[in-house]
Amino acid sequence: MSTTQAHSTNRATHAPAPEAGDHIPAYVWRICGVVIIGMIMSILDTTIVNVALDRIHIELHSTIAQSQWVIGGYLLALGAVILASGWAAKRFGARRMYLISLVLFTGGSVLCGLSTSIGELVAFRILQGIGGGMIMPLAMMIMAQVAGPKNMGRVMGIVSMPAMVGPILGPIVGGAILQNLHWSWIFFVNLPVGVVAFVLAWRTLPRTDSGVAGRLDWLGLLLAPGGAALLIYGVTELGSGAGFGSLKVLGPIFAGIVLMALYCVHALRVDNPLLDIRMYANRVFAGAALTNFMVAAGLFGAMVLVPLYYQNVRGQNVIDTGLLTGPQGLGALLAMPLASRLTQRYGGGRIALGGLTLLSLSTVPLTQLGAHTSIVVISLVLVVRGLSIGMCFMPAMTAAFSAMRPDQVADATPQINALQRIGGAIGVAILAVALERYGKHTHAVTGLAHAFDSTYWWAFGVAVLGFIPCLMLLRAEHPRAASPQPQAVRAADPVADAVGA
Repeated sequence: MSTTQAHSTNRATHAPAPEAGDHIPAYVWRICGVVIIGMIMSILDTTIVNVALDRIHIELHSTIAQSQWVIGGYLLALGAVILASGWAAKRFGARRMYLISLVLFTGGSVLCGLSTSIGELVAFRILQGIGGGMIMPLAMMIMAQVAGPKNMGRVMGIVSMPAMVGPILGPIVGGAILQNLHWSWIFFVNLPVGVVAFVLAWRTLPRTDSGVAGRLDWLGLLLAPGGAALLIYGVTELGSGAGFGSLKVLGPIFAGIVLMALYCVHALRVDNPLLDIRMYANRVFAGAALTNFMVAAGLFGAMVLVPLYYQNVRGQNVIDTGLLTGPQGLGALLAMPLASRLTQRYGGGRIALGGLTLLSLSTVPLTQLGAHTSIVVISLVLVVRGLSIGMCFMPAMTAAFSAMRPDQVADATPQINALQRIGGAIGVAILAVALERYGKHTHAVTGLAHAFDSTYWWAFGVAVLGFIPCLMLLRAEHPRAASPQPQAVRAADPVADAVGA
């Protein structure tokens, strides 16, 4: 390590974080740039695979319902490991765990590219998700410690950019790779980026004090994600031709429900559960968290359908498919700053309700898809759906944080993020199974188009169900509207400031 780098690292480790209004030192921005590389890699991977799903399920001789686990398994792994990332950072140090997460993600990517069966690919995607799930929260912890809570809004304005441009770039990058190379290269491309990210992180990131770790809730880590995985497995068995009343479907679903119920009992009996379900006694937090869960189920599932429609019905090549899915990410990028300002003025519940209304209404035109529906019309609908993303997720998260005491924010953040990933995995499974069943007995273009528009009715139903927790949030938030938000909580909530920066 050079003298300059050692000096920078020493300052980042031992010097107090700069006060708000001060000039933010160069070493803070340098650390910011380093963690952004890892964040971009993990965020792109949540959308880059969508474009390749059709080719993967054909070349690996799997059904759509089976191949959805390539996405669903990754999301479940993200959700599970996010919950344990805070404990891991305290136990082993944020810097060390960040380096380990890069190794797991990069190594998992290489193994995914070498996979020769759908089973191997799903298993290695789970390994990749374990690494990728830790990258984002650990990066946030490092930046919070280096920049200080009062400057997190300014720093997060830069750090949050990968999350906003990822949905735009992911399908485009994936399409460009698939147009010229084998599908395995959507995973191999992470190898050089991962190596660069690791070397820079090793040389630059400071060793920060992450606090004292308690005992990890190992039983909770098995029960909650395990229950969700069994529920999704039961749903995907419907795509294999099993009837809803068959043991192959009801067995895993029932077992999943039992595990989730056991987790709830367990969480109420221990001091530091993986998911603190006592937080759901706060109606604002409960409404916001469940709104994010339902919106994620509708959005992630529908994001899988768009590239499949363009490739199977419209015959578009992969790079055109990537470009044609970009409008949704563009809409999200445009909505985030506006949603931040509207949330500060009107409250998260009202804005989230407006976003959910947009999501539901923009799903209706997709239920009328045909083999020759105007691509311009579809692109405009996708822009509106992107707007709904920005109008739902961030306002609901801001509302949840505003209802928390400062000491609860660290526990609330991973819970909401994990619920988003698990909701997304469930949504992907439901819509993939619906598409599999509707399109099973037809290969004609018009029949396939009908399978997609029928599946979008399921997406519409999921979006409508989201109104239940969203109205609960709005009702719970209303009595608090006249009360000023505690300053301590606002300082601990960088989300609204980040997207408005």
